[in-house]
Amino acid sequence: MAMTKDRKTELIDTYRRKADDTGSPEVQIALLTERITQLTEHLRSHKKDHASRRGLLMMVSKRSGLLGYLRDIDRARYLTVIQKLGLRK
Repeated sequence: MAMTKDRKTELIDTYRRKADDTGSPEVQIALLTERITQLTEHLRSHKKDHASRRGLLMMVSKRSGLLGYLRDIDRARYLTVIQKLGLRK
């Protein structure tokens, strides 16, 4: 269920802005999107797992805040990220 180190490294390499970047909004949004996708699949088979559902809602809220921040500071980067990740906005 947890994201593998290889997958995490792959996401960071794909969305980073410079060589040592791991904390830019793009990277954070990509990592949260991956975790949200995995948790959504988990909740489809474990419908009564309310603790994980709460975690999912917190992750979605955090991603939404990061997307809002990115939209406000640089619209082009925002549009690139949502297009790459296939998010609806």
